[in-house]
Amino acid sequence: MIDKRKFYINGAWVDPIDGTDMPVLNPATEDAYATISLGGAKDTEAAIAAARAAFPSWSLTSPQERGDCLRRILAAYEARNAEMAEAISTEMGAPIDMATSDQAGAGRGHLKAFIRAMDGFEWQRQMRPGVDGQDVVYEAAGVAALITPWNWPMNQVVLKVGAALAAGCTMVLKPSEIAPMSSILFAEIVHEAGLPKGVFNMVNGDGLGVGSILSSHPEIDVVSFTGSTRAGILISKAAADSVKTVSLELGGKSPNLVFADSDLEAAVNRGAAFCFNNTGQSCNAATRMLVERSVYDQAVEVAKATALSTHVDMPNKSGNHIGPLVSEMQFDKVQAMIQAGIDEGARLVAGGVGRPEGLNRGWFVRPTVFADATADMTIMREEIFGPVLAMMPFDSEEEAIELANDTPYGLSAYIQTGSNERARRVAKQLRAGMVQVNGAGRASGMPFGGYKQSGVGREGGFWGIEEFLEVKTISGIVGD
Repeated sequence: MIDKRKFYINGAWVDPIDGTDMPVLNPATEDAYATISLGGAKDTEAAIAAARAAFPSWSLTSPQERGDCLRRILAAYEARNAEMAEAISTEMGAPIDMATSDQAGAGRGHLKAFIRAMDGFEWQRQMRPGVDGQDVVYEAAGVAALITPWNWPMNQVVLKVGAALAAGCTMVLKPSEIAPMSSILFAEIVHEAGLPKGVFNMVNGDGLGVGSILSSHPEIDVVSFTGSTRAGILISKAAADSVKTVSLELGGKSPNLVFADSDLEAAVNRGAAFCFNNTGQSCNAATRMLVERSVYDQAVEVAKATALSTHVDMPNKSGNHIGPLVSEMQFDKVQAMIQAGIDEGARLVAGGVGRPEGLNRGWFVRPTVFADATADMTIMREEIFGPVLAMMPFDSEEEAIELANDTPYGLSAYIQTGSNERARRVAKQLRAGMVQVNGAGRASGMPFGGYKQSGVGREGGFWGIEEFLEVKTISGIVGD
């Protein structure tokens, strides 16, 4: 059993003050393989105090110094990338090849994007040409609480830590207690990089024991949270009493609009595969496929074939397959959602309840496709966070846009069409923070975030750094 009970506070690994032990489970075997501590109030207070003490000096460091720190973290991260991939694969079930290229790779990519963004960031600027002695200055907002999820551990940890460091903030990281091992490794990497004491602190814990303290503590200035919309609302309410800056990246129920003039087989195959990727545990997964009626039946058959050909296997095996869900709670939720689809009358064309054949242990699920869903069904309204695709037809472009926007969420949207004119026209009308056309990827450093109940603020690159900055105006200093 791996012992990782200690927390990283004020530049050192320290024993918990009022922590309680918690096993870390391998989702592929359901066996405990490590033990962490869930921190309490005293542990959280110690981390906040260390960050607060370090803030005055760290906030006055030059952008060059902070950029050099990020470069050292990147070098240490790259040296341990394989170790990071193994940690993520074991803790949350991502297949090892995908964990190496995408999961661990995301952290590396975001560090590079922040370094690029810092190189071009204008920290102090003249308000406008011809107006002397009127400057706009960007300064660190203060001590940041960073609360991250289990589904893309390093993607979210680095998006927050990298941006906060670049801005000149000090911080306390609370990673998911379900998948904490990658964040513990990341803390080791930060330590290797030689940051000043107290700049980066990490306390494991749950939402009640650590998260609630961080979101309401008077010595925290900024809260950056990624997780469920329900939890994001609670954090916003807790932060309101002390008027903190709050950045939220929350849930999604992203539509994928497939028009008849698209390369249908490629579009549907790509869309279904994206829905199943990471075992469906992505906030921007394209889980609602809306298909023009003239090609709907064909699209259903393509999606069915994609689901049936999606292999489910152990995460430690090399190959192009999907692994288990992260936990028993998540497994039970996804099973209940699949059953709700059946009970509410959607047509099950692939998958269904239960584990895939040959996998009787571990939280594995069957890639599932429902056809003939309606807009009021649970599987079309609620975030499932599993490899479950719901399909329904539309008759016109206007109806497709209306159905796409008929959701409390607004994180991502996807368009499949052979017409650039249509793509531009539809993209402008979709109420989502990110729109991707015909399988196009998102460039490194692009802002990530959404409309409506999908969150507040943006992460990544220049926009991510801005979330940790205050704007100050200085008037009256003219000349040298």
